[in-house]
Amino acid sequence: MHLAGKTVLLTGATGGLGRAIASALAARGARMILSSRKQNELELLAASLDGTGHRTIVSDLAEDGATLALLAEAGDIDVLVANAALPASGKLDSFTPDQIDRALRVNLQSPIQMTRQLVPTFAMRRSGHFVYISSMSGKAATAGASLYAATKFGLRGFALCLRDDLRPAGVGVSVVCPGAIRDAGMYAESGAPLPPPLIGTGTPEQVGDAVVTAIERNRGEIDVAPLRQRALARFAMNAPAIASRLAGDAVAKAAAEIAAGQTEKR
Repeated sequence: MHLAGKTVLLTGATGGLGRAIASALAARGARMILSSRKQNELELLAASLDGTGHRTIVSDLAEDGATLALLAEAGDIDVLVANAALPASGKLDSFTPDQIDRALRVNLQSPIQMTRQLVPTFAMRRSGHFVYISSMSGKAATAGASLYAATKFGLRGFALCLRDDLRPAGVGVSVVCPGAIRDAGMYAESGAPLPPPLIGTGTPEQVGDAVVTAIERNRGEIDVAPLRQRALARFAMNAPAIASRLAGDAVAKAAAEIAAGQTEKR
C-alpha cells in the first residue's frame, strides 16, 4: 500500500513510540488521526507533523464503550495502527483485579474489537491494513512480566492468524515487535537502566520506520531489535526452561525495576 493520501488511525499516539510512528507515517504522506488520553499533547503532535489534514481524538480505551466510540468519531480510515498499551510489568499478585481488566482491555481486547468492526469494510474494498505493536516479550517468556506477556503474546498470535484469514480479501496485517528501546517505552518511562551494551537497544525512529515498511511492503512480522536480542529471543522461544535458568536473577531484577517505575500508570 502506498501511504500518500491514506488515512491512518493511530492509538497511543502521544507516547514515545506513538510520536515516532506518527512522524514516520506523516512523512510518507499519510493523513493522521491521532488518539490518546492527552488532548494538549495530541494537538501539539498534530501541529508538528509533516503534511496537513491531521486530526486528534481524545479517547481512553480502558473505558467501557470507548473502542467503538473512537471508530465512530474517526470515520473512514485506510489503516489502523494499534499502539496503545498500559504498563503491565510486575508480578501478578501486585495487580488489582481492576488493573488486570484495564491492561487486558487496552492492550489486547481493544485492538481485537476495533479490528472486528473494520474487517467488513476493508474486505469489501479489498484494501486496508492493520498494524499491531507487540513486543519481543510477545515471543520470549521472562520473569516478572506474566500479564504484559499475556497481552503481547496474544496480540502477536492474533495478528499472525488474522493475516492468513484476510490474505484472500486483499487486506494486509502486520505485527511489529520492539525489543529494548532507548529514549522511549518502558525503560525511559520507568527510569530503569537499559540492558548492557552487549545486548543493545533500538530507537523509537526504528519502530516508526518498521511500521512504514510493514504497510508499504505488506510484511507479516518485523522485529525492532539488534541481532543479539533477536537471537536470544529465538533461543528463549525454542528452549524456554533453559533460557530461564541462564537468565538467572538479572532479568527478574530488571523487571522489578521497570514495574516499580510504572506502577502508578496501571
